[in-house]
Amino acid sequence: MAHHLPSGATDDIAGPGRWTPLRIAVIFICFVLNAIDGMDIVIMSYIAPELKSAWNLSPEALGTVFSASLAGMALGGLFIAPLADRFGRRPLIIALLSVITVTMLISSRATSVTELVILRALIGVSVGAFLASVTTMAADFAPPGRQAFVVAMAISGYAFGAVVTGLTVAHFLPVWGWNGALTMAGLVSLVTLPLVILILPESIDYLSRVQPKNALARLNAIRARLGEAPMAVLPPRVTAQKVSVGTIFAQGRTLPTLALWLAIIMGFMTFYFLVSWITQLSVQSGLAVENAIYAGALFNLGGFTGTLVLGTFALRFGLQGITFTAMVAGAVVVAAFGHLSVSLAVTLFLAYCAGFTTNGGFNCFYALAAELYPTEIRSTGIGWAMGIGRLGAVIGPLLGGVLIGQGLSIPNLMMIYAIPLVIAGLAALLVRARQPAPAE
Repeated sequence: MAHHLPSGATDDIAGPGRWTPLRIAVIFICFVLNAIDGMDIVIMSYIAPELKSAWNLSPEALGTVFSASLAGMALGGLFIAPLADRFGRRPLIIALLSVITVTMLISSRATSVTELVILRALIGVSVGAFLASVTTMAADFAPPGRQAFVVAMAISGYAFGAVVTGLTVAHFLPVWGWNGALTMAGLVSLVTLPLVILILPESIDYLSRVQPKNALARLNAIRARLGEAPMAVLPPRVTAQKVSVGTIFAQGRTLPTLALWLAIIMGFMTFYFLVSWITQLSVQSGLAVENAIYAGALFNLGGFTGTLVLGTFALRFGLQGITFTAMVAGAVVVAAFGHLSVSLAVTLFLAYCAGFTTNGGFNCFYALAAELYPTEIRSTGIGWAMGIGRLGAVIGPLLGGVLIGQGLSIPNLMMIYAIPLVIAGLAALLVRARQPAPAE
């Protein structure tokens, strides 16, 4: 899944910085929390064939189940995540992880589509809400100058969790069934919860910027564990200025902003269609369930490596060109995935390539947005872009269920979902900040 470096992380508070046990522990916890996110969101695609068979679900109903957590992620990111600025990142992370744990365990005993949709929506709300706090935590405790590396490492936990979940479910699904798979996912969260409570301190950024009760003592306690000198006084409190949404369109950014929104909607539409349906479609293409789950796992592995490789290429060759190339290449791979009925090895390879191009290319949109918006409005610009873009994440799996239910063939279905990737690539070429006029 895709995230961005929070603007609140500060080097001066983090101090001289060494790889202390506390830094390593916090970053590891952030990696694990992102892995749990990947597990919780993607697990439904892995158990979909078993669930569809057990409940005799229509494609439309299955699409609704897929989209419930994605819609919840949008709501959680927009309305729950800001509570971290008021109550702190640590308590919000602990509360939301508790909700995820309980909800996942309850969902393993769901008896109807309605129950499962509601529970999946609650899981999505929780995951969407604490993503930003987890990412900020990783940046907070990174050694100065290593923020980007540490955040990327923490974010990679999402794909790692998705891949490991796929490999595990492929092996144990015949024994566990879909109920057991969801139970095990809930137990993983349950085991992680006490580790988070014991290890995770409050965010350095939150303590220094918001300055809640006993902030100086709490901040100095953390600095002591980092091997840094105590602070005599807190830094001046930063009063956040509310940024108007209209500012993201100012100074010639109207066309680039609209292009960014269109690109993210289109990219999300196809990406989350693939995330949700690739296992079920592989079964319909003739693969055994365990091999189809491996296809889903390789899709997520492709996203992990694609993010790293394409991010590196973008530094050398430019974001617009790399994003366009990745999206168009993804369209070709998606179309080929639908038209080629070949060996298992080729199918798995195409699944990997689909993840590499669609997920890896999509993550470039975060960097495009960061380039487009100046620092003072960057959070607002990226937040709105991703919030609007979630429309595509919800529509993609739902529309897929409707089209499959109407009897559309897999080759034609994949051709349809290749089109949004081309649109996303073309739109990416328009996401470019206007250069300010040179000073006289």
